[in-house]
Amino acid sequence: MKTAIRYFSKFGNSERMAQVVGEVTGVKPESVETPLTEEVDILFIGAGLFLAKVNGRVKEFARTVDPKKVKKVVCFGSCALSDSPVPQIRKIFEELGFNVAEESFTCRGAMGPWHAGHPDEDDLTALRKFVKTIL
Repeated sequence: MKTAIRYFSKFGNSERMAQVVGEVTGVKPESVETPLTEEVDILFIGAGLFLAKVNGRVKEFARTVDPKKVKKVVCFGSCALSDSPVPQIRKIFEELGFNVAEESFTCRGAMGPWHAGHPDEDDLTALRKFVKTIL
């Protein structure tokens, strides 16, 4: 199964989560600045929220990918003060015609003093289990 991992990370939380996804899948995570040019079965895409919004670079990345080259998009992310970033990520990809998995993963992410230490080891263990269920 061909897999790719992309993320946008302002505070390092999504990057840390992407590294865990990479450990499980054996695939090197890349930022959304890295184009996706090959066909993949699964694209794991992660981001957090800042001022209650997913960074626009996630949408810019999505626009560069041909939905026909991605069988399924799986969303993940973290948030400190708001709800999950997944609905926004899902909407970006669905509006562009991607098949987005119902399953997703969200945990707390640290932002300054809010939820310091997250994602913690319990969060990352849960993420590992989640990725295994997707594969």
